[in-house]
Amino acid sequence: MSLQRIWAMFVARNYEFFRDKAAFGWNFAFPFLVIIGFGIMFGKDNLKQFKIGVFPADNPAIAFTEGTVPQVLQTNKQLRFIAFANRADGEEKLRHYKIDLLLDRSSASHAYWISDSSPNGYLAEQIFLASFLPKDHPVAKKGVVQGEQIRYIDWFFPGVMSMNMMFSALWGIGFVVVRYRKNGTLKRLKATPLTAFEYLSAQMLSRIFLLMFTLCIVWFGSNLIFHFRVHGSYLLIFFLFFLGGLNLCGIGLVLAARGVSEEFASGVLNFISWPMMFLSEVWFSMEGAPQWVRTSSEIFPLTHLIQAVRKVMNDGASLAAVQGDIGFLVITTIIFLLIAAAIFSWNE
Repeated sequence: MSLQRIWAMFVARNYEFFRDKAAFGWNFAFPFLVIIGFGIMFGKDNLKQFKIGVFPADNPAIAFTEGTVPQVLQTNKQLRFIAFANRADGEEKLRHYKIDLLLDRSSASHAYWISDSSPNGYLAEQIFLASFLPKDHPVAKKGVVQGEQIRYIDWFFPGVMSMNMMFSALWGIGFVVVRYRKNGTLKRLKATPLTAFEYLSAQMLSRIFLLMFTLCIVWFGSNLIFHFRVHGSYLLIFFLFFLGGLNLCGIGLVLAARGVSEEFASGVLNFISWPMMFLSEVWFSMEGAPQWVRTSSEIFPLTHLIQAVRKVMNDGASLAAVQGDIGFLVITTIIFLLIAAAIFSWNE
């Protein structure tokens, strides 16, 4: 093994990437725009809000001051009030699930309407009915657990960064190497003293360098806007992303080892990446999903990467608390690299 040859390929691959302005810019722009977009939509609070329609009223303030909406509802942060001029307008929105509950502010009997097929409507109804219970005679014993609210952006950020790593690793190695094989670049490299191990090592090192470089830049830029709350070790988070990046690069190398068609490679990459993106809790939690779905998601490296980073970032977990996820990533990374080295071919 020659470190000089590995270094030469490492530098050449980095030059190629940085000179491709479109790919270079998109690697930074895509995660940043996603984070900004979701931060604007969900950054103010992390509350589940029910939409309550009120009629007749031109604005919710009139409904509060002149109507019969209970006072306790007006200060409930889980409720968002929307004014309607008449009942027909409100029922139209209710029928299409655009609101969860409709109240008649002029009704002495507190008349209300819900959609019989809306789960949110049922919950909003229970909140409305509970507002009439006397506060000095509770019907159940209340206990309070103290804790700091985790903002959605703090929960979401590890997922979108891991997803960006996945796409960059799979397409940056798997698709690119297949293209090299198809256009004859690998055949020319085979005529040099470069070995397959050296070539694959250089590809992986180059990609992991770019992944971590992108991570640092996007994290720094996003943190200036959202001021992420990190309860654990930054060093451990960086290590987890590094290990996860290696794992995802290993998956890309397995595909690159034999792929000969860019079209086939693109299909396989989509087949691999899309299930991981939806089942690895990038966008939403899998709590409440069928047990077989949650169990299936554990086979994906992206799941363990996101879980581990969130534990450290949001819960302040230590190295010992995420050792199971680390072990999974290490073992599967070694397996992927051994498979890629064993089946790699320079030719089509």
